[in-house]
Amino acid sequence: MKSELVKPTHLARRAVVSVRQSTPHQVVSNQESLRLQYALRQRARELGWHDADVDVIDADLGLSAASAAKRNGFKELVGRVGLSEIGLILSIDVTRLARNCSDWYPLLDICGLRGCLIAAPMAACFSA
Repeated sequence: MKSELVKPTHLARRAVVSVRQSTPHQVVSNQESLRLQYALRQRARELGWHDADVDVIDADLGLSAASAAKRNGFKELVGRVGLSEIGLILSIDVTRLARNCSDWYPLLDICGLRGCLIAAPMAACFSA
């Protein structure tokens, strides 16, 4: 299922699936959530990316999103967006990316400046 929001400029860059669980216990006990998060690679393919152009950043597994200070995966994501390497970020829910405004707003700003889309496909299931 394609989207009119995805343009050739987005497809010329990489899609990134961001995978995160808040605690080591969740990594072990919430396997279905992990499966759904990794399955977002398929959604990127449905939107037009080739499998070789879809990366997964899962360096923050077991780390809370309360702060980005120790989250190397989040730092990598922001840096790569800033370098215009990424055309799409996929996350099962935007709260998997950041939980506070001091981390979230800079990511949104840089995505806007660099023309990077953010998709949270599961969030649509819960919207009114």
